[in-house]
Amino acid sequence: MAGTDAPARGRNIWIWFFGALGGILWGYDTGVISGALLYIPDDIPLSPLVQGMVVSGLLVGAMLGAGLSGRLADTLGRRLLIFAGGIVFIVGTLGSALAVNAELLVGFRFVMGIGVGIISVVVPMYLSELAPKEIRGRLTSLMQLLVTVGIFLAYVTDFAFADARAWRWMIGIGVIPAVVLAIGIYTQPESPRWLAGHKSGGEADAKKILVKLRGSEEAARSELAEIHESVRSEAENTEKVKLGALTRGRLRPIFVVGMLLVFFQNFVGINTIIYYAPTLLTNVGFGDKNAILANVGIGAVNMLMTIPGMFLIDKAGRRPLLRWGALGMCAAMILLTVTNLVGLTQGPVLLGLTLAGIIVYIASFSISWGPVQWVLLPELFPLRVRAGAVGICVTFNWLFNMIVALLFPSLLDIFGAGYNFLFFAIMTALAYLFATKLLPETKGRSLEEIERDLTGPAPATR
Repeated sequence: MAGTDAPARGRNIWIWFFGALGGILWGYDTGVISGALLYIPDDIPLSPLVQGMVVSGLLVGAMLGAGLSGRLADTLGRRLLIFAGGIVFIVGTLGSALAVNAELLVGFRFVMGIGVGIISVVVPMYLSELAPKEIRGRLTSLMQLLVTVGIFLAYVTDFAFADARAWRWMIGIGVIPAVVLAIGIYTQPESPRWLAGHKSGGEADAKKILVKLRGSEEAARSELAEIHESVRSEAENTEKVKLGALTRGRLRPIFVVGMLLVFFQNFVGINTIIYYAPTLLTNVGFGDKNAILANVGIGAVNMLMTIPGMFLIDKAGRRPLLRWGALGMCAAMILLTVTNLVGLTQGPVLLGLTLAGIIVYIASFSISWGPVQWVLLPELFPLRVRAGAVGICVTFNWLFNMIVALLFPSLLDIFGAGYNFLFFAIMTALAYLFATKLLPETKGRSLEEIERDLTGPAPATR
């Protein structure tokens, strides 16, 4: 057995490599704009509203890409759609880097967003379908970590090109991992689950792939039987879900909790830090390069604090993490509000307190709300509507993300940093109340128990 396991492990490493590359690329293209925004006005004039459009263009595209990916992944296959996502990334990245006006920049950022949306849906799906079942449950948190790695690398790239004010290179260098992903994914196997469940005559190919991945004929036969059972169960138990069906009857309280979860995930202010931290820091007196260097530190905290969050999800539970995370974010936002509203003159005290508040905020988010949402959402909904309901919530997640990203530069220009921090302090306090009063704990509990918590006992049948 050991002789067959070693080659199987080697093949798995390459699958994980290209999966990881997809997550990193998602994070890179999300985060790189934060530093580039400081230098784009050297070549392309940007009003606060247009700044918001440049950032949110990617998010509108991501909404579209994610919305189309589920059906396309079943029609085309996981591998072909990841390849298509890589091509879309390449086109969007090159177009954004070479844009000569705001319209082209926003348009190609939209194209990049379609790639982000595709990768955000299909790469986790692909990895979960090829991974051994013993580690499948860790993949959701792993993807969140990989996205933070991509954001950190984007911030480092921004700093590397800051002296040259080379925003085109900051964005354009993202084409390298996109090319590697697009080419490399075709050296990897197709998902056995897709072959067995969606491709006519694909069962023999699925078995061959499973033998290579698992290292033995017996393990491959056993997993193929599990795939057939899973496909049959999904076909019997999954309903097509429309938004109206989730807002009526016993599903409504569950859907309200799911929607509030994705609402607070965005309106506690995380995207103002991810996309606009250098802009915020220059607003309180940092120089451009020092703001980007500070942003590298923020990205490192974001990445490193996600790691304990991944392990605490199952040890501490979902709700305690969200509650403590909300308290930490609220304390940080209160510090930032007071610091920016008491009239401190620009100088070391204001700069130090602002940076400290942002770091406490990002650490509190990264260990809690960052990884927990993606684990918690599927646990809220009954199996029969889970896929459709989670898909709708994720679409609204992109929408809320886009609203914050679009409006924040204009609100910063009109009200200044202090009053924006005050708004987010209120939002984080409300997020704490939501996690305390409305959110059920899902750790170690059956879906039936969770559903009873939210909807009450099922009505008696006659």
